[in-house]
Amino acid sequence: MQKKVLITGASGFVGYHLIAQAVAAGYAVVAAVRGSSAVDHLKGFDITYTQLNYADVDALHKNILEHGYDYIIHASGTTKAKTLADYNLVNAEYSRNLALASIGTPVKKFVFVSSLAAIGPLTSVGGSISASQTPTPVTSYGASKLQAEQYLKAIDGLPLLVIRPTAVYGPREKDIFILFTSINKGLEPYIGRFDQQLSFVYVKDLAAVIILALASTLTHQSYNISDGQGYDRYALADYAKAQLSKKTFKFHIPLPIVRFLATALDALYANSKATPALNKEKLAELTAVNWVCDIEKAKMELGYQPKYDLKAGLSETMKWYRDNKWL
Repeated sequence: MQKKVLITGASGFVGYHLIAQAVAAGYAVVAAVRGSSAVDHLKGFDITYTQLNYADVDALHKNILEHGYDYIIHASGTTKAKTLADYNLVNAEYSRNLALASIGTPVKKFVFVSSLAAIGPLTSVGGSISASQTPTPVTSYGASKLQAEQYLKAIDGLPLLVIRPTAVYGPREKDIFILFTSINKGLEPYIGRFDQQLSFVYVKDLAAVIILALASTLTHQSYNISDGQGYDRYALADYAKAQLSKKTFKFHIPLPIVRFLATALDALYANSKATPALNKEKLAELTAVNWVCDIEKAKMELGYQPKYDLKAGLSETMKWYRDNKWL
């Protein structure tokens, strides 16, 4: 009999690839989506759907019992919000509610998809972020993911594993894609002039390690996830230019100017439901000098072996963007 897994955030970028990996691994997938979510891109999968009221623990508990999930992958969350309270509601409190609802059910593993932002960057070039170091998030988004981790770790009996991916790219991704559209137009902008080390993970590698985590006998462990390498700040654009066969005008915008622009955009969007692509929160993340992380724990305990470095992952990604007319 197939094991059943609930995947939240199923209609999103990472959710799509989680579904693909879970189905390929032989799991029966129940995709949690909002009523307003577009799901046409999921029609090729043999899956069922459900809607969850994250504000109601009793309703969540009833849903879990009715469907009989063996596993839960909680990938739902928000990366854009106005305040820390808004981030915490969706990323921390709703996560805690779902976890509490799973207690006393047959759920064997609760995999929480957090973020490297929950730990925060290093303040100097050199070294790497360990899974056990003291968290120092630099954004409200990161702080909300850390709050979620702390909530979940405090729940007795929760078979929890935490996955903390670094910057995720791949087919269907829309944030890093903004840089690719700029490069495709011949423009290559950077914020300030400083040394910077970055890390990335191809979405297929991320999905693979999350599915591996379902079968782990370990609980209450946290894992940083990247492709295992560190890259300078120009590597992503350099590989993208090679794939797109583009030459660009590379320019560096002084940091004070970008800070002013981010502040202005925050003010402009203050009364809007939308959040600008550049704001003071995002700027703190973009200007951090070291996002390289240590993945040895995930390799040793979960059997994680990334198959894609940045060059290989971008080759597949750019082909998908071109084939699907995104570029």
